[in-house]
Amino acid sequence: QVQLVESGGGLVQPGGSLKLSCEVSQFTLDYYAIAWFRQAPGKTSEGVSCIAGRDDPFYSESVKGRFIISRNNRKRTVYLQMNSLKPEDTAVYFCAASPSCTPPMVHSRGQGTQVTVSS
Repeated sequence: QVQLVESGGGLVQPGGSLKLSCEVSQFTLDYYAIAWFRQAPGKTSEGVSCIAGRDDPFYSESVKGRFIISRNNRKRTVYLQMNSLKPEDTAVYFCAASPSCTPPMVHSRGQGTQVTVSS
């Protein structure tokens, strides 16, 4: 069964950092890539990062060099470390099970967590 639960959102000042977590079921980890998406008000969702097996992680141009995706298989958790945050990073972030990272797609998703970057 595909299951994903995010945590770690909140309010942070511009230039700050935040780390999101996505706990997934073993089935999800075994059969899917795990991607992070975000959706700002009035905008379509954007795939910002994705991790699958031993492949190089995917990053969108908007976050490349600032965000880092990682996984801990023992904890069944995928993380998104977000650094040098900007106001335009404000969005609901959700993790998703994706068939692959090329490109990331939403097969199933978590409920999402709000990230607000503001002074």
